[in-house]
Amino acid sequence: MRRYLLILALSLASACHSSMTLPPLPSWQSSEGRDHVDLGMIRELENGQTLTPQQLVARLAAAPRVLVGEQHDNPDHHALELWLLQALGDQRSQGSLLLEMLTPDQQKQVDTVQREVRQGRYPPDLPTALGWQKGWDWALYGPVMRFALAQPYPVLAANLGGREVGAIYHRRPVLSGAFSTRKEVQDQLLAQVRDSHCGMLPEDALPAMLAIQQQRDRRMAHSVIDAPAPALLFAGSYHVRKDIGVPLHMADLGSHERPVVLLLAQVGSEVQPGSADYVWYTAALPDQDYCARMRAPSQ
Repeated sequence: MRRYLLILALSLASACHSSMTLPPLPSWQSSEGRDHVDLGMIRELENGQTLTPQQLVARLAAAPRVLVGEQHDNPDHHALELWLLQALGDQRSQGSLLLEMLTPDQQKQVDTVQREVRQGRYPPDLPTALGWQKGWDWALYGPVMRFALAQPYPVLAANLGGREVGAIYHRRPVLSGAFSTRKEVQDQLLAQVRDSHCGMLPEDALPAMLAIQQQRDRRMAHSVIDAPAPALLFAGSYHVRKDIGVPLHMADLGSHERPVVLLLAQVGSEVQPGSADYVWYTAALPDQDYCARMRAPSQ
């Protein structure tokens, strides 16, 4: 009897997934990898299983905390984030959206703008009204913000403010917890800090930069835990990774909830099984030797 009920439940779930109506998937915008075998593939990293968009949405919709990792300059990642926000909202009521791109200093402005948008009053200059930081390309983030601000759930800051970052740089706080403080975690993050700055940072600056990275992750973990569920976080891939990022800090904060992690990755990227639950491969941007430009003498 139990076996019959299990088969019936799986059959009903499969039928539900196959009949799920989703928004049309966005077209690829990035120019590279259009003929790559992995383009558009969604994989469950634990077992290598390939999923359809319907299956992925069904799994994410059942999770109270979902972390999505992006490459900040890839337009396809932002298009898929908007698609995910719309698709998940069609399956269940969204509790909150959290963004690495927003700081606590902006939260009052975001709340004010969201109230106005819900009342049909749209600011003529939305980025200015939000106090949007120029380091985040509005052309990429604008579509998600315009959609989310019109929704009934809150849009929440997940990052540190500028003054907090400065204070951490000059006086590193002690990081508590058994998971995020492991040597292998911090060694991976130090390597990422070195690479992202093209090896040009002086060695004595690295501990402070590592502290800032981990305190950002700790703040995002706090924010995700405290946010109304179902909560969805959009942040850089290194922040959301299960092996080095926010999930470790959630565990260190005593959360017994394991967030579901989806990485958006360019085709050709290596994504390790322990870093996420799912990966969705997108088209890629052309290779740009950013470090060569950084090291070139100024004209």
